Amino acid sequence: MSRSPYDTEPRLPSLPEEILAYYERGGELTRLREGAGRLEFWRTRDLLRRLLPGAPARVLDVGGGTGIHAEWLAGDGHRVEVVDPVPLHVERSGRLPGVTARLGDARALPAEDAAHDVVLLLGPLYHLPERPDRVRALAEARRAVRPGGVVVAATINRFAGLNDSLRQGNYFIPERRERTDAVSDHGRHRYSPADPDFTTAYFADPADVPGEFAEAGLAPDGQYGVEGVAWLMGGVEEWLDDPERREAVLAATRRIEAEPSLLGASGHVLTVGRRPGEDLEGGHC
Repeated sequence: MSRSPYDTEPRLPSLPEEILAYYERGGELTRLREGAGRLEFWRTRDLLRRLLPGAPARVLDVGGGTGIHAEWLAGDGHRVEVVDPVPLHVERSGRLPGVTARLGDARALPAEDAAHDVVLLLGPLYHLPERPDRVRALAEARRAVRPGGVVVAATINRFAGLNDSLRQGNYFIPERRERTDAVSDHGRHRYSPADPDFTTAYFADPADVPGEFAEAGLAPDGQYGVEGVAWLMGGVEEWLDDPERREAVLAATRRIEAEPSLLGASGHVLTVGRRPGEDLEGGHC
């Protein structure tokens, strides 16, 4: 197997202790399966089903967590491998039918060159505050995907923390407001025991992400707001419980998903790129 060009010898995946501890709490088992988090899940699935090639594609789900997306991708007929640095996630996702899973770091993927049709990064960029690390992860995705293949990366929006803390009422707590305002200035969310709701993270300006794709050798090919503005509305969880209203919410969010003026209002954005070169299935990207 071809190793990452960045490594002279194999290495174990490593995470800052506070990030590993956060995910070992098991929150990813339910975060997108219950409550308002279902909006992020359903919208991400909707977008990926439109952006990815038809089955059976070879999909490398980097930072795939407990397999929330790997499960339906395998069910759609894709060949899915999860790579994740959290042992709990690898153990859980590896149980899913049609899914293989292994430990690995997005910055040094245990993958052969050009071995996949699709590489997903639906979490790793959240926890890489420094641009060189994010570009390195994207460059590894480029190495692992075939020429003409698709790379999709999720980012947390720069003002997502501010919007969410205001919605929840935490913005009215002076110390929380100070930390939230700082993140909206520079994007770096630093772990603090006094702010236990999240861990070390990076909140990206959507306008910066295509430049990171290009620096990694990927050709940017579009950006999509995942939740739009619906996630900020007080009744969204109840709307999602009602099938008719849920479909209306999803349709409304789909209508504005690529509107540039609204990208920054979404909680998350998907950025799509392709590895330049000849498409192995015919044609050129």
